[in-house]
Amino acid sequence: MSVKKAIWHFGIHCCQMLFSARVRSLWCAMMWEATEGKKADSVLRELLTQQDILTQRIDRAAIRYDHGIHPKHRLTGYHGFFCDRIRQGEHVLDIGCGCGAVAKSIADRGALVTAIDIDLESISLAKARYGNKAIKFLHGDATRDLPPGKFDVIVLSNVLEHIQNRRDFIRKIQSSAKPCRWLIRIPLINRDWSVALRRELGLPFYSDPGHYVEYTPESFIEEMNEAGMKVRFMIINWGEIWAQVSTQLERTKSVLQEKGDA
Repeated sequence: MSVKKAIWHFGIHCCQMLFSARVRSLWCAMMWEATEGKKADSVLRELLTQQDILTQRIDRAAIRYDHGIHPKHRLTGYHGFFCDRIRQGEHVLDIGCGCGAVAKSIADRGALVTAIDIDLESISLAKARYGNKAIKFLHGDATRDLPPGKFDVIVLSNVLEHIQNRRDFIRKIQSSAKPCRWLIRIPLINRDWSVALRRELGLPFYSDPGHYVEYTPESFIEEMNEAGMKVRFMIINWGEIWAQVSTQLERTKSVLQEKGDA
């Protein structure tokens, strides 16, 4: 951590622990006054860096506010996107399941869910909260330790952007698990004007330091095509892309089935 970040963290901590709301306001005013007279680009770099620190603290407080689950699960309604596209009795593989909240919602709709995450603490928490016969929680790296068997649906909820070799990853899972469809949620790169400003100023501009990529609708479609997949449905919500994807072969099967039914 840089000296500047350390000082900022210390200042926030002192304000929260020792001072009143009035003094916290004075502290913020002092921080702003310290930027007066500096070049605009320097001021922006300082403020945007401080914004990152505040965002982290807001996220932590938000999780506490909703008793251990980030309120975005509840407020954005993205669980419904996954649940509405999964049928009762289908076998679902939730990759990068985190604390297991999405897996729980899917299982509540009657699906049989296998959920895997690389973080042991998250999996332990998921088992403690949601462990039941309809969900099997696994600790492992899905890029290497893919659960055996076939699955009807693959769920990637804010996961694909954390994977470096994404095309190979998708091809490998499609070949082994043979899913009928993928349900994918990913961040937009052009979600806000400040993203472009951060890039221009030479600051980190991804929404998470662990991201290898963030997408435009066009770049997502292109990447799926390169992986041998087709985007069947896509909607933009809350600065994210929510999409249903499948192979070209699956589309051919659907067309043939429709002709047969006719």
